[in-house]
Amino acid sequence: MKLAHLLTATALVAAFSLHPATAQTVYTGDRMDGAAVIDRLDVSDLPAGLTRLYFRVTDTSIGQGWYVPVIVVRGAKPGPKLLITAGIHGDELNGIAVLQKLAHDLDPQTLSGTLVAIPGLNTPGLLHSTRGFTADEIGTNGDNLNRTMPGDTENGGASSRYAGRLWKQLFIGNADFAVDLHTQSRGGAYPGYVFAQTSAARKMADALRPDVIGMDAGIEGTVENMLNPAGIPAVTYELGAPETFDAAMVARALRGVRNLMIDNKMLTGQMDLSDPTPFVGNVVTDIHSPRGGWAHVAVKLGDKVKKGQTVAVVTNPFGDAIATITAPIDGQVLSLNTDPRTEPGDMVVRLMSWSDSGVCTRDGCPDTAQMVKAH
Repeated sequence: MKLAHLLTATALVAAFSLHPATAQTVYTGDRMDGAAVIDRLDVSDLPAGLTRLYFRVTDTSIGQGWYVPVIVVRGAKPGPKLLITAGIHGDELNGIAVLQKLAHDLDPQTLSGTLVAIPGLNTPGLLHSTRGFTADEIGTNGDNLNRTMPGDTENGGASSRYAGRLWKQLFIGNADFAVDLHTQSRGGAYPGYVFAQTSAARKMADALRPDVIGMDAGIEGTVENMLNPAGIPAVTYELGAPETFDAAMVARALRGVRNLMIDNKMLTGQMDLSDPTPFVGNVVTDIHSPRGGWAHVAVKLGDKVKKGQTVAVVTNPFGDAIATITAPIDGQVLSLNTDPRTEPGDMVVRLMSWSDSGVCTRDGCPDTAQMVKAH
């Protein structure tokens, strides 16, 4: 999950500078579980059909490797390259199930173009079941990989070098458009929720057909917001709650991804418009608890609430109400806490609303630096 603020020119220059000058798949000569290990991916030199690979990202502290699984489905017909990633936060798992199912179900003979699926970007975070890049043995105090793109492979620390290798050796050159799959963080839940920054990203969001589309100016260092200014339209898609495979949410995302592929002529057929039309907003309002205690949330995801409406009640250990939390504005419930244990100042409910004076319009958000083209 993320809060909106604007990209900087410095990050855009860094993103541009990390485009590889040459491209070819580089094999290390190793194999893991029968799959070839690579040091760089170039999908243009892979055969039509399904290819399973492991990308050796960087070294661990004991001189072995961190490996990331890569699934490439190259169609028999020419077409665009769709990059879909999941698991950059190690406790956000629904996207992994989406990619496993999608890759298994696609028929390369009827596919136009190439799917590049990476079901698990943050290997140490996934091992420790933590949001951050927790490369230490204890599994704590990890950096946020989704604030680290495009990384620094020469002078960065462990997480920055790891991010830089993902960016330079896997992402750039293998994507014409991209979707980064997430969930809400531990202790909370989202509906199907797409962040869209540009007009091209908004078009992608419409095809994905989530519950909510947030027109969002973005955060520097995220996969989505560093790909967009590099000329690769991208969105972040939040899929429910962490630490689970939610079958309904996975199915919802699969319908949306197939819609996106149909809309981009990768698949034939009609888009599935059975899911409700998304609510579009551009203002996110977090509602915090004034007291610590047990939060009893009184609303559900997707509920429309009015200013002054009770959204939660906080009780002490004896069950006595010590705080009533109300909505400060009209809006739609975007996120809520699933863990009732609440510290003073914790966000309990998050609302999405629309403002004509908001930073972003329905067609996109203002640019703060010159857009650069991917090479």
